[in-house]
Amino acid sequence: MNTLTGTSPESWFPTLHSRTFEVDGASIFARYGGAPDRPALLLVHGYPESHVMWHQVAQRLQEHYFLVIPDLRGYGDSSKPRGLPDHGNYSKRAMANDLVAVMDLLGLESFYLCGHDRGGRVSARLALDHPDRVRKLSLVDIAPTLDMYNTTTREFATAYFHWFFLIQPEPLPELMIGGNPAQYLSTVLSKLGSSDEFLEPGVAAEYQRVFCMPDAIHSSTEDYRAGAGIDLEHDQHSRERGDKIRCDTQVLLAERGVVHRLFDAHALWQAQCAATATTMPSGHFIPEALPDETAAALRQFFTT
Repeated sequence: MNTLTGTSPESWFPTLHSRTFEVDGASIFARYGGAPDRPALLLVHGYPESHVMWHQVAQRLQEHYFLVIPDLRGYGDSSKPRGLPDHGNYSKRAMANDLVAVMDLLGLESFYLCGHDRGGRVSARLALDHPDRVRKLSLVDIAPTLDMYNTTTREFATAYFHWFFLIQPEPLPELMIGGNPAQYLSTVLSKLGSSDEFLEPGVAAEYQRVFCMPDAIHSSTEDYRAGAGIDLEHDQHSRERGDKIRCDTQVLLAERGVVHRLFDAHALWQAQCAATATTMPSGHFIPEALPDETAAALRQFFTT
């Protein structure tokens, strides 16, 4: 693991530009740059983090790709609109459309795509809704949302308690997290990652900065409420139509993660796309725990 050379996100992405992009219904903060004559690679973060989770991987890939690394709507330094009654403005379809709009504004017609955790769910929906845009897709430590809910067990509900806590109606989760948001954040990061040893102190502080605010807490609960409602409707409709992810898909699974332990993620993704799977020796936060291995796996997949 690298030692940070500065105390701010700007110093962790020294060669990348930053910009806030105005899209339909949200303002999306993103960093971008790298090799302008190489293929574009869109990297999408998960919960409860921000684009900063990719800083070590970006250092290893910036000479090989033109990188675009956004904060999803509701996270990081992107805007955090109030959730709609049906939570549709936090659906994975809405979030995917945000990212497509950012790529449009950068003039990037096609791109490689990698998403971790919630970002993987956004990425899978993007590949379904915009198949002509995605050259190849990498999904990091997730199984399909619909299958995970449909086969929920006590063991899964215990391990992924936050899935079932965050979907409760407003304002219960917001009030409870708001009582001690820093402790909640630390607990979730540690529980999902097997430990918090992969987090540099500066990165942990940055996650606190962008998460421990009432609007950020609300928007992240809306992400999960959408995940248990309108997203499942979209996924079910896609399956009823026989829609499949058209591009080659890589699945990176955490050896010590809940998804690998409780689901046959490879088989579940193979039912939805042409998927290959690799197990990585870490907990859930693979890109931060294993940046060298993650970057190598992405390069190998995207160049073959």
